[in-house]
Amino acid sequence: MSNPTEVFLAAYPEFEHYPTSTEIDDLADCLWAETDDTQVVAERLETTGFGHALALPHMGGYTYVRFEPEGRSPFFGYWQPAPSQPAPLLVHTPGYGARISLHPDLVIQGYNVLHVNPLGYATPDGADEAKRRGADDWPVFRDTVSGGLDEGYRPWLLDVMAAVTWAAEQPEVLADRVSFFGTSQGGGATLLLGSIFRGRGVRCLAADEPWLVNFPLYRSQLPEWAQGSEDRPSLFDGISRSVDPAIAWRRLGMIDAIAHVHRLDLPVMLTAGSEDVTCPEPSIRSLYDVLPGTRSLTVLKGEGHGYTAEFAHLAASWFRLYA
Repeated sequence: MSNPTEVFLAAYPEFEHYPTSTEIDDLADCLWAETDDTQVVAERLETTGFGHALALPHMGGYTYVRFEPEGRSPFFGYWQPAPSQPAPLLVHTPGYGARISLHPDLVIQGYNVLHVNPLGYATPDGADEAKRRGADDWPVFRDTVSGGLDEGYRPWLLDVMAAVTWAAEQPEVLADRVSFFGTSQGGGATLLLGSIFRGRGVRCLAADEPWLVNFPLYRSQLPEWAQGSEDRPSLFDGISRSVDPAIAWRRLGMIDAIAHVHRLDLPVMLTAGSEDVTCPEPSIRSLYDVLPGTRSLTVLKGEGHGYTAEFAHLAASWFRLYA
């Protein structure tokens, strides 16, 4: 199979600034070295987050987990253990925001589920507004463009790795059967985590309308409302105004699933919405075309952007096959 960077280079010269496969391998090794060297205090909290009017009494053990990694800000996860143990682990990561989600449908089917919300954006008491910049802007992407991986997605990914490491040590978890899933940013992170956890028990991935996929193509598809303005700059504004384009595109390449595709030789399920202008179908299809292993792409006719019941059923089937 041709190198994906070579496949797209003629149409999108930004790929010439992307990291090589060896550099992506080195990134994964560095992230693991940092994870192994970082002490993390994890505490299961007594609160489930449910009040009198909202309870799942038959789902025992649901609880928030507070993680405090040495040298980084605390963050939270939500632990949802399987009724019969030990069981495989499914890890869910969030979209571009501060929401914590539950997945009792997957727990009932026999999986432990861990939702991880990195960087402390979401807490048991709601979003941490002190971490937001502007009305709807959580800064991890812009920080990656302006300051590099160390300022953006590196600690985001390290938080997930720390939480999964904790979960794998729990007696109810089969540590060699870990799979990832998510929507939008969570779908893109699913792909990055599949790359990072290669050879470390990862079984399969389910990425719903994933972001962090083929940024040069993605940028060319942005609708007019997303191009940005003086009052509300676009996500790519830093490339043209404040950061040398070569540097910015290299930074983006580190978190682009296209650059990680040589490591994604496991079953990968993708979905796309035919009317999705946030994570357009062509970007997702471009990844599907170069995935080296078992793969599936479902295009949901007429669907815009967001988690759907169709994805929930498709992902559950994918997990039954491969998780």
